[in-house]
Amino acid sequence: MSETNTKSGNVVDFNILKRLFTFVKPYIGKFYFLIFLTVFLGVLAPARPYLIQLTVDNHIATGDMHGLINMIILMVALLIFQAIVQYSHTYLSGWLGQNVIKDIRIKLYDHLINLKLKFFDKTPIGRLVTRNVSDIETLSEVFSQGLAAMIGDLLQLVFILGIMFWTDWKLTLVCLSTLPLLLISTYVFKEKVKVAFNRVRNAVANLNSFVQEHITGMNIVQIFNSEESEYEKFKEINREHKRANLRSVLYYAVYYPVAEVIQAMGIGLLIWYGARGVMHEGVTLGVIIAFIIYIQMFFRPIRMIADRFNTLQMGIVSSDRIFKLLDNQDHIPNDGTYSTDNLTGDVSFKDVWFAYNDEEYVLKGISFDVKAGETVALVGATGAGKSSIINLLSRFYDINKGSICVDGRDIHDYELSALRNNIGVVLQDVFLFSDSVANNITLGDTSISRAKIEEAAALVGAKRFIKKLPDGFDFNVMERGSTLSVGQRQLISFVRAMVYDPKIIVLDEATSSVDTETEEMIQEAIEKLMKDRTAIVIAHRLSTIQKADKIIVLDKGEIKEQGTHEELLALNGYYTQLHKMQYKEVV
Repeated sequence: MSETNTKSGNVVDFNILKRLFTFVKPYIGKFYFLIFLTVFLGVLAPARPYLIQLTVDNHIATGDMHGLINMIILMVALLIFQAIVQYSHTYLSGWLGQNVIKDIRIKLYDHLINLKLKFFDKTPIGRLVTRNVSDIETLSEVFSQGLAAMIGDLLQLVFILGIMFWTDWKLTLVCLSTLPLLLISTYVFKEKVKVAFNRVRNAVANLNSFVQEHITGMNIVQIFNSEESEYEKFKEINREHKRANLRSVLYYAVYYPVAEVIQAMGIGLLIWYGARGVMHEGVTLGVIIAFIIYIQMFFRPIRMIADRFNTLQMGIVSSDRIFKLLDNQDHIPNDGTYSTDNLTGDVSFKDVWFAYNDEEYVLKGISFDVKAGETVALVGATGAGKSSIINLLSRFYDINKGSICVDGRDIHDYELSALRNNIGVVLQDVFLFSDSVANNITLGDTSISRAKIEEAAALVGAKRFIKKLPDGFDFNVMERGSTLSVGQRQLISFVRAMVYDPKIIVLDEATSSVDTETEEMIQEAIEKLMKDRTAIVIAHRLSTIQKADKIIVLDKGEIKEQGTHEELLALNGYYTQLHKMQYKEVV
């Protein structure tokens, strides 16, 4: 079943509404004032027609000009007062809605950034973006156009009916004789529009997904000369989007004229029956005029209530999706309290077992030690488990069995952010945000000075090319660093790791995507950086790790060999085969 249909066929879920309104508590005073304004508007609604009735019967009919002027002044004052109250109600409901969705969006984003990477491995990014943007934006309509407006409409109906029955119950029943027709047509319209809205949302989701995916992969589209075929696919998706919207427009185009005809029938019956009453002196002209206005005021909320209800239902669906995401507790536990201020950098893996899906182990009984200041290299074929080891060290994932210790203490005992601050990571796939070079290095940490940034950049050798950029360290690298070369992006990510002065450095294929000149520059910087620091290096190029204190050879999640470059070559085993294959020495 499509997500967009979740709960869409159900009545309003008051449990979700109750939970949604927990976010209103910080603004409870303004919420109560909004309710007061809603009730007050409901009371004010029938006041103007009633004053018109009194004006016609008591002043116009009797020729009382002085009384007529007084009533006109009173009605103008009432109109101004009602406009002020309506403005206050509309603004306050919008203000409340925007503040609530601001709080929900912050809470949801804070929740997302603390979830395990395993969650993001399994969840499409587009779905998470929809939750944080579109679904939350829908909630604002629940406050500004949904629930508060529905309550106001219902109260207005109650007060109008009350004063109509109090004025003339027979005339009221005549006016309401067409109400069943309007209720039936409103129900049919509500159901049809609900289905149409679901189709529109599906069409929008398909359109967004197609555009996002194909803009991201535009180079593939052009490389394989697929512009024409992809254009035809887009036209068909766009046509479906148009058809879905036109279907909803059709229902509106049919419903509103039907509602107008039903309202006109009610007014016609009123005039027919009221005229007879006037002629027999049972009904006054002022009552008929007032009832005509009452009918217009009564039928308008009923026409609108279908839209209000659909808005409320869409808000309930969005709320349900958001709360399901907030209820996901798949996050890394952060129960550790130990500080890392005096970390030396000893790392120890003891019989570590790990599986991404809790079924197939990608690491099996991994055990090794790295002394502070040592450099250890991990080598092996793709899928051997090298990247998994560094992911576990930083607690991006938690192990299934065994233990990982830093300075002899289990990493679970460390406060999570403190642990990660002491592990500098340079990944193979460099991600840069659409921001300045400096902010991509510090990631918004204002405690890092510009001098420290430039010092780290100079150490790596990146300062030279950064200074040549149009705005230097303030140059905007654009989305994913598209304005920089692969090597330049790699150097910036290296500076990013350096600037935090970590005790442990992890290099995951750090030089695999750069040219020889840039690689030599990085290798020179690495030698300076590794001094008095623990380093764990992952590399396919064996030439970059021959000086490592220890090389660990992995295969299918198991350690096959350990030793220095010379010791492993002497074994004539896995490492020797890797070395021969890389240097094309296999006969």
